[in-house]
Amino acid sequence: MLKRSALVLALPLALLGVSPASAAAKASDIIQRAIDGFVRPAYAGLYQHAEALTQAMHKLCEAPSQEELDAVRAEFSATVYAWSSAEIIGFGPIKENNRLERTLYWPDRKSIGLKQVQAALADKDPSGTDPVQLAGKSVAMQGLGALEFVLFGDGADALTGKDDPYRCAYGAAVASNIETMAGDVSAAWNKPDGFAALWANPGPQNALYRDGNEAVTELVGVFINELEMVRDVRLKGFLGGKPEADKPKQAIYWRSQNTANALAGNLAGIDALFEASELGDALPPDARWMAESIHIQLVNGVATAKSIQGPIDKTLTDPALREKLEHFALITSSLSTLIGTRLTAEFGLTAGFSSLDGD
Repeated sequence: MLKRSALVLALPLALLGVSPASAAAKASDIIQRAIDGFVRPAYAGLYQHAEALTQAMHKLCEAPSQEELDAVRAEFSATVYAWSSAEIIGFGPIKENNRLERTLYWPDRKSIGLKQVQAALADKDPSGTDPVQLAGKSVAMQGLGALEFVLFGDGADALTGKDDPYRCAYGAAVASNIETMAGDVSAAWNKPDGFAALWANPGPQNALYRDGNEAVTELVGVFINELEMVRDVRLKGFLGGKPEADKPKQAIYWRSQNTANALAGNLAGIDALFEASELGDALPPDARWMAESIHIQLVNGVATAKSIQGPIDKTLTDPALREKLEHFALITSSLSTLIGTRLTAEFGLTAGFSSLDGD
């Protein structure tokens, strides 16, 4: 699994050109806007989609048909997009109880998760259809990756009939587990005395954020680390420098044709968070153009990803579509420079962070 490295930044209180007390208050305002304007709505939206996905799974199990399978697959794609937006906030409640890995176990470089899911389907272990018992099993068996294989992997066509009820029951349990985790995370972000209060109210007695500098650093780290993750892990994990170096089956959600959908969701989340926090308003007047440029490039990145449809292996062999992926890569690189170098410089930050790496 990926290890998200810590972002080491030193953010001077003078970033806003005001007194330390006023700067601390403004930092808290930035974080509170990020929480109210993005984090809470994003995880609430994920919960709603996961709930709809679970309901669709139950309908499929009760009355198997191609129509119901198509409905579930559509809900799966919608949930992937919602998760891709929300997952950029990979700290706080989502980190508790291994929820991050349980929601999405990826990359699965040695196919460990895939083998576990295939074994569960072959063995038809009754505990795999119980959401409560499933929650205690391997992280790879209970998230979006497992459900994708159920719905789109080998043998998925059996879901249109009644010959393999176990597969549908297991898929319903996985969906229910995703729904439970999404609901728990959403509720945790809304607790008056929960993680949100710690992030938005830094201080000497705060165990996580001792001052406004550390709180805003957490936010800036989201933009820097997530852009790096999207470009270097999600995209370059399958897009080679040359066509012969492509690895389409290393692409996230390749079975369900949701690779580009997920990339779009990631950038849409980054844009929504950046806009909600109004971090750009804290820039000096002569540097405010950066905020608009960041927003425009993120919107362009989302639009580019959304324009890519169909199987990712065919996308890679279609010159026009491949060019869109390469354009998407250029956008993320430009954004990394704009945020990770120029915006941080305006704020007086010194970025000493290491790249995302794997085991």
